[in-house]
Amino acid sequence: MVDVTMSMDEYLSLLGGMAQMPVNSEASVEMAVPKKKRSTAYQRKYKANFKKVAPRFKMKSGKWKKNGFKSAVKLAHKMSKK
Repeated sequence: MVDVTMSMDEYLSLLGGMAQMPVNSEASVEMAVPKKKRSTAYQRKYKANFKKVAPRFKMKSGKWKKNGFKSAVKLAHKMSKK
């Protein structure tokens, strides 16, 4: 093991330097708050159209039919373009 010899003055200056470092800086607080995501008009239309179309491509149990999700997406995009 390594022996570290440090005088009391060196130790206190080291502790004093650590006390001056900010714990919660403003930069870290800003990073914690995520930006609000915005949706475009097309995304809102697509979402509404997908919700209208989805039941056609689902089974009674609620599972997607074979290629149902793909077909629903394609139809919703087609409806949104109009």
